[in-house]
Amino acid sequence: MERKGLVTIQGNPLTLVGNELKTGDRAPDFQVLSKELAAVSLADFKGKIKVISVMPSLDAPVCDLQIRRFNQEASGLSDKVVVLNISMDLPFAISRFCTAAGIDKVVALSDHRDASFGMNYGVLIQELRLLARAIFVIDTDDFIRYMEIVPEITSPPDYDKAIQAIKGLL
Repeated sequence: MERKGLVTIQGNPLTLVGNELKTGDRAPDFQVLSKELAAVSLADFKGKIKVISVMPSLDAPVCDLQIRRFNQEASGLSDKVVVLNISMDLPFAISRFCTAAGIDKVVALSDHRDASFGMNYGVLIQELRLLARAIFVIDTDDFIRYMEIVPEITSPPDYDKAIQAIKGLL
């Protein structure tokens, strides 16, 4: 499925491809890679509240701030919550970035191989083969309880609403 103009980059419309999800939908499975090149799926976090922070690339300033903010927020959350960060960055680049930035509370993952997450969650940007900036909060039963696809990918997500949604599930 293609959705044109749902997101922009510096005002220029882009096309999102993949499933169109909404709050209340069952969270689709996906397969991404860890920094160690191991396959990771939604099922690996069964029974946890999952916060999925999605971004184009860790090398962009807003993305850098986004992962750092969620790393900071994660330290104050219950151990019932896992924060995942998914981008199209290569696992090696993710590892290098997380080590240098001290990212230790967020599980940073790569969708570069198959774009499985991007397609299943409808956030793959057709023109760039990058992921749109988005937040998904998924409950312990794997239902989407909050989601935001940021309309302008150079803008940050609404952190406060996402944090409020997480705390509402605790």
